[in-house]
Amino acid sequence: MSGHKVIPVVVQNAVTKEVLIVAYANSEAVAETFKRGEAVFYSTSREELWHKGATSGDVLAINEVRINCEQNSLLYLVTPQGQGACHTKDESGKFRSGCYYRSVLNNQELKYV
Repeated sequence: MSGHKVIPVVVQNAVTKEVLIVAYANSEAVAETFKRGEAVFYSTSREELWHKGATSGDVLAINEVRINCEQNSLLYLVTPQGQGACHTKDESGKFRSGCYYRSVLNNQELKYV
């Protein structure tokens, strides 16, 4: 993991309440999120800012930013713009709205939901 101080960010659709993704942000990413009004994260694998949707057009417009009781994680309530928040597609070739599209069963097998 990068040497940058990051915190988890849960991203939730402001209307449907679906959890779309969980990402990370550092102080610069949070500042950019407020400046743009769109979700900006810190990519720990690329060690750089990641403006969600900058290349795909699938931006996440910020409705509200919340912080948890311990002030060590954020919740972004968003309005998704574009095809979906997840980079994967379903069996029909459509981008998924969010990244949590499988359940883990008791036997640890995965089931598409």
